[in-house]
Amino acid sequence: MSTPHVVVVMGVAGTGKTTVGPLLADALGVPYAEGDDFHPPSNIAKMSAGTPLEDADRWPWLEAIGAWAHSRAGLGGVVSSSALKRAYRDRLRDEAPGAVFLHLTGDRPLIERRMGERQGHFMPAGLLDSQFATLEDLGADEAGVAVDVSGTPEEITEQAVASLRRLDS
Repeated sequence: MSTPHVVVVMGVAGTGKTTVGPLLADALGVPYAEGDDFHPPSNIAKMSAGTPLEDADRWPWLEAIGAWAHSRAGLGGVVSSSALKRAYRDRLRDEAPGAVFLHLTGDRPLIERRMGERQGHFMPAGLLDSQFATLEDLGADEAGVAVDVSGTPEEITEQAVASLRRLDS
């Protein structure tokens, strides 16, 4: 990418946002922020209990991520956030208008398998249905790219960098 954008790595739980995000940040030479770190304890408690978040739970979280992205405007950065709905991405863009989105995509069996393999994460696989039900793909008018997650983290990152660079062409 020729200009330092803030890239929001988005997708349902289990797509590899936390794995690909730091790799992408390293490849772009910018800092990474883990979106889960912006959740208030009440959100983590809800998700840990298997209760999907409601929009009212997400707004403060999205505003905190947006504030971080705003602080990186013109400097670049990578932050993870499920950003499942257009309204959530709009909220992030309200704070950081130049943000671009990297939508990590994959089929449900692959993502479900990956969720089953990860350890120590508060998001149970039982919430995957609610994630897919909520997901709205990037609109044609939204700055961003979609990348399939069926490869290795390094392959996904390589494809993401190439796709993001094409946005600036």
